[in-house]
Amino acid sequence: MSTSSSYDLLVVGAGIVGLAHAAAASERGLRVLVIERDGHAVGASVRNFGHCCVTAQSGELLDLARAARERWLSLSSAAGFWSTAEGGLAVARTAAELAVLEELSAARPDGGVRLVGAHEARARIGGSLDAAALGAAVLEEDVRVDPRAAVVGLAAWLERQPLVDVAWRTAYLGPADDGGARTSRGVVAAARTIVCAGHDIDYLFPDVAAEAGVERCGLQMALVDAPTVGGAAMEIAPAVLTGTSMLRYPAFSTTAAAAALRTELERTHPELIGIDANLMLTQRPDGTLLIGDSHVTLGTMPPFLDEATSSTLLASAAELLGVERLTVRQRWQGIYASSPRAPYLVADVAPGVTAVSVTSGIGMTISHGLAQKVLDEHLAAG
Repeated sequence: MSTSSSYDLLVVGAGIVGLAHAAAASERGLRVLVIERDGHAVGASVRNFGHCCVTAQSGELLDLARAARERWLSLSSAAGFWSTAEGGLAVARTAAELAVLEELSAARPDGGVRLVGAHEARARIGGSLDAAALGAAVLEEDVRVDPRAAVVGLAAWLERQPLVDVAWRTAYLGPADDGGARTSRGVVAAARTIVCAGHDIDYLFPDVAAEAGVERCGLQMALVDAPTVGGAAMEIAPAVLTGTSMLRYPAFSTTAAAAALRTELERTHPELIGIDANLMLTQRPDGTLLIGDSHVTLGTMPPFLDEATSSTLLASAAELLGVERLTVRQRWQGIYASSPRAPYLVADVAPGVTAVSVTSGIGMTISHGLAQKVLDEHLAAG
């Protein structure tokens, strides 16, 4: 590793939050060092759907997501990793779900949410869909990347930039007494440090994490083969969301119709409510499907996967797609920072040191927009 003797900015963590800050800082002409304790990203940034769920956000989160959307597309072009602007598809299989979509569509008169019938919805997800489907909403602003390739591709591109150094297998040990940071490879001289450690913020700054109510949210996901329809593998261009998604994302969940939907799902699908499911799926460029996910929030997350939870998600996804079963290639546990108090945490934790963590499971959606906001507000503050 060859690094400069000093930097304008040290970024701790090479997940999507850290890389977003590094990319934004380098484009502002700052000399940047990214350090990452692992040899490559292995955390929440590669264990998700790769779905930039723009349309389903509201308020400030919608603004951050829209800014991030443009960054994803431009960085995809610059760095050469795959992305698609095919959007999302929220499928309604009951009148209560359809009412949520209709209310959201009416609230977005400038577009972004387009209602379609069951026939078009079926065509958009490869020709097969639960026979109960009544229609869907096309979420036109959503973007997708392959989470396993996008973060890797962005990190590799940053390593090629003249103003950026990346040091792998280098752990952050805290602020240095005379400025900069202590690391497992020595002291780094940096005018400013941004720590993007995700849920591990409680290891580094436990008092800050406790004050913000940060815990760990664990989820279960699976990678499956694309089912076949008429002898051909399904091609699913959009991210596919369901009624449980409508209870999770703010643009849906804050509609008046969402209360009736929750009551309905508690009665008809208690198994999904019981695991706090966001039943959805996305397709990777190789055709495999990412299926998920469940949620449980604890201070310390056990490493064990619950097979009953996996079975519930897989059976529900198969029903959604109108197929008998899905063939699993991989299962895993994702973990991200979670707080009921705010969707993200930005805190000055020491002189010249700012901690940034997305605490609502939408890191892929807002990180690039959040990075611009953090640099505007905290670098300017000195």
